[in-house]
Amino acid sequence: MSRSLRLLTPFLFTLIVPCLAACGDDESEGVGGNGGGAGSASGDVVALTTQVFGVEAADTLSYILLTDTLDSDQPLSLDSGIEILGRAIGAGPDGGGALFVASDAGPTVTRYDLGANGSLKKGATVSFQGQGLAKLDEYGGQFQFVSETKAYFFDGTTAQVVIWNPKEMTVTGAIPLDALVLGDATLTFTAAPLRVDGAVISFAGWRNGPEVPSQAGIVVVDTATDEATVVTDDRCGYVRDGAVGPDGKIYMATEAYGAAVHRLNPDNAAAPCMVRFDLEAGKFDPDFHVELGSLFDGDAAGSLIVGSGGEAYLRVLDEGAFAIKEDTHPRVLASAAAWRWASVTLGDAPEATLLEAEPTSGSVVSVSLGGKSFVLQFLGQDSTTFRELGGNGPGEVSLTAPGVVFSAAKLR
Repeated sequence: MSRSLRLLTPFLFTLIVPCLAACGDDESEGVGGNGGGAGSASGDVVALTTQVFGVEAADTLSYILLTDTLDSDQPLSLDSGIEILGRAIGAGPDGGGALFVASDAGPTVTRYDLGANGSLKKGATVSFQGQGLAKLDEYGGQFQFVSETKAYFFDGTTAQVVIWNPKEMTVTGAIPLDALVLGDATLTFTAAPLRVDGAVISFAGWRNGPEVPSQAGIVVVDTATDEATVVTDDRCGYVRDGAVGPDGKIYMATEAYGAAVHRLNPDNAAAPCMVRFDLEAGKFDPDFHVELGSLFDGDAAGSLIVGSGGEAYLRVLDEGAFAIKEDTHPRVLASAAAWRWASVTLGDAPEATLLEAEPTSGSVVSVSLGGKSFVLQFLGQDSTTFRELGGNGPGEVSLTAPGVVFSAAKLR
């Protein structure tokens, strides 16, 4: 099958993108940082898993690409990429030398080890079917690696955290999250969980057709006991982003999609907001609630994103950069290149400052690679750009990859 990018109507793509086997021992080589060849025998190696959409869902393929740099003017290429059926995601512990790949084509995870020559070798496969999963998809951040022998996968479809052993490639248990089941609403998890004092912290969001239920949810998993604390709050919805404040509390905010739903039809979603969770008390602060629009003279805002140094940023809709029409879909609005960047202080009285950076799509995927925070932004279905999010906001585009990248991992 051709590796050239397949055509998909722009409207359908904007609806699809923000949402979301046998063992082998063959030697597989990924693409290098210059867009061709095998990986490097020394130095950094980063694995990107990119999705290439077909006209039909069955035609969609993904590719594992290797690069030795995230700072290159040369776009990466699909040549020499490892082909995966369906929409795939790849994840691994930072610098751990292994990549774990799953897709919406089935309930399995396959391990790839980085060889001394810088190429990937396919290893064992584990199935999550016994835990009720039919597929694994959405974001690489739903995989969280605790140790060489323990990892988690946060699954919205089955409302659970699957516990598995990435060394032995076995499933060892599960943590049910029944408190997050909300009628017929679709449950999703953040792309960027937090790690705080031996806990993995994830954020839940729900959507129900055109509506966003007014519910926020936080899941705090104690990695020593595999016990989860699940707490919800009903003051606003699609609160899938979070950051640790200077006071040690967890600040959570509505994602850009939830903000777009409210902007287009306030009856379908509560006003986007920021709430605060006290880890020690194990509860939301009932006295802290900030409507994000109040920080920007009423403009729609959402998506709380953490920078490389722990800085916090929000996205703000610039309606002068995108014409909203009566039939504009929330996915289209959230994905439009019309959202400005703003820095925000976290505390009792948050303050926000608009930055000079050009407007880009509001819905972004944030990944941490080697201790640095990168935002992945989609240019239609054709390519994905990488920018480091530093102390002064987003930097210049440092790398471009073909297709749509929802996950990346630093292998070495």
